[in-house]
Amino acid sequence: MTVLARLPGLPLTLDGPALDRLMPLHLWLDGQGMIRSLGPPLRKLLADQHALGQPVGRIFSLRRPQEPTDMAQMRARVGARLHLALNSDPSLVLRGLAQPTADRGLLINLSFGIWVNEAVRRYGLTVADFAATDLTIEMLYLVEAKSAVMDELRHLNLRLHGAKAAAEEQALSDTLTGLRNRRALDLGLGALVQQGQTFGLMHLDLDYFKQVNDTHGHAAGDAVLRQVALVLREETRASDLVARVGGDEFVLVFPGLSDVARLGQIAARIIERVGDPVEFEGQACRVSASIGMTTSTRYAQVAIDAMHADADEALYCSKRSGRGRVTLHGEEVAARRGVEPLLPG
Repeated sequence: MTVLARLPGLPLTLDGPALDRLMPLHLWLDGQGMIRSLGPPLRKLLADQHALGQPVGRIFSLRRPQEPTDMAQMRARVGARLHLALNSDPSLVLRGLAQPTADRGLLINLSFGIWVNEAVRRYGLTVADFAATDLTIEMLYLVEAKSAVMDELRHLNLRLHGAKAAAEEQALSDTLTGLRNRRALDLGLGALVQQGQTFGLMHLDLDYFKQVNDTHGHAAGDAVLRQVALVLREETRASDLVARVGGDEFVLVFPGLSDVARLGQIAARIIERVGDPVEFEGQACRVSASIGMTTSTRYAQVAIDAMHADADEALYCSKRSGRGRVTLHGEEVAARRGVEPLLPG
């Protein structure tokens, strides 16, 4: 293929390969407005559309000015900036400059302009699709480098966020049981008081736990604690807060629940299940649970320290009364196996 470009006083002859190298994004139209040649990137963009030999208006549309895409309009724009859109992909607009050829046709040199990033992404263009002198190459390298840096920064940020979340979770969790710890308990209770939300509070202590450690060893005691933690999770709601605050001491907080009878039923189920033996290396480890409880509605002004003290006093009342019981602060309620509903004090 040979193209004659009309330059002032000098006809210039270019063969196809030379034209592809010099102007990879060229569009050559003959005198009738038929497409005679397309640069390699345009062939990628048009894929299997068989553009050669087609009228230019069938493949491209003039955008600025938005007029019929025929040879007369194209000739009228010689020397002025053209904006051509692909009919197959109207969102991709190419900029160009047209010059007449010896056969009364037009040779149009196109560029992607601000659409280059999208064109590269959408059509898989490479460095080979641009002229060696095109500054787009340097821009693409910068864009690629920036994208790589931004991706790495995003991944680093995600890793840091994950590490921070894991550290925060670890700081609020009991290592052995996975329950909340005392810090998480304090934060949770503080939030409830600040929000003015009612809640129930239970203190739970294991009976005979020291005998398990002394008889079967601390590994057996750890197994018992993990089983108790499982029971407490299963017998409470996802919104409840269950914390291990000491060796065999637990605190349960029930947001929005201050009904003494319902709390008593929950305590009864916990006491019954904690009383089931825990098998460890062929040995049955037995403990029971004593519980003291109170509710925020029993106080004219909620004070966390006072509630803890009252629940703790009720807990030791349960222990003095025979263990394996639940006591509401201010009145003892029998709760060994088959507890009776607690009544408001």
